[in-house]
Amino acid sequence: MNETTGGIEDDEGSGIVKKFMFVNRKAPYGTIYALEGLEVVLISAAFDQDVSMAFLDDGVYQLVKGQHTKALAVKNFSPTYRALEGYDIEKLYVERESLEIRGLNAGDLLVPVEVLSSAAMGDLMKTQDVVIGF
Repeated sequence: MNETTGGIEDDEGSGIVKKFMFVNRKAPYGTIYALEGLEVVLISAAFDQDVSMAFLDDGVYQLVKGQHTKALAVKNFSPTYRALEGYDIEKLYVERESLEIRGLNAGDLLVPVEVLSSAAMGDLMKTQDVVIGF
């Protein structure tokens, strides 16, 4: 840990790695938030940062299997979530209460996630250097 910046030196000692958590609260379609948020996540990972994603409220719908967007006349970008592992983005968290209210469970989702209670999610957010909401 570097006391000046609050980050962690990377393995080569060439820079500081910050813990970024991207919090997704919006449904996948109807606004640009979900797609733009996903693009920012991929860019952050390209800069070798410690990236995690949290899905709360209607954001859980971003990960639901079987999305069909033809009637909306928009591109279905949900398969991109399956590519996150290739970018070393493996920390995906979903709020249990958000799933339950929407009648969903972890088996309904495209990718493996860690399901956390609202309190545990809050505790996890406190450990991050940067939290950005979409």
